[in-house]
Amino acid sequence: MSLNLPKIGNKAPAFTALNQHGEKVKLSDFKGKKVVLYFYPKAMTPGCTTQACGITSAKDAFAAKNAVVFGMSPDAPERLVKFIDKQNLNFDLLSDEDHSIADKYGVWALKKFMGREYDGIHRLTFIIDEEGKLEHIMEKVKTKTHHDDVLALL
Repeated sequence: MSLNLPKIGNKAPAFTALNQHGEKVKLSDFKGKKVVLYFYPKAMTPGCTTQACGITSAKDAFAAKNAVVFGMSPDAPERLVKFIDKQNLNFDLLSDEDHSIADKYGVWALKKFMGREYDGIHRLTFIIDEEGKLEHIMEKVKTKTHHDDVLALL
């Protein structure tokens, strides 16, 4: 099974999504900064919590590299607020309830787990440069070292 990912060097797919406060976040608002957009399956699950807490711990390192980080999942904004509050996260999580943004980035696809097949989000990270072009795609994400792995690429 292969994902239909956008091409590195091309303009990153534009998006507008709601953050945990129900505020619109547009990719185009971050021109001049690097954007780390990571897709994760579900808030408050063990792997997603490990990944998000790593990002939180590295906030200053991301800022030093002129980078802003967004986590995106199919969770509703209300669930994202609970996740942020419970884990004391210090960055925005974005809601993609209809998975239209995940579709644009090619990360919504067939998954297999414990003999079951279903459509869902694949855990991938996209690094977008200051001009809005796709600079790097991390297809193999380790939740424990994700923040360090991304920082090494910035």
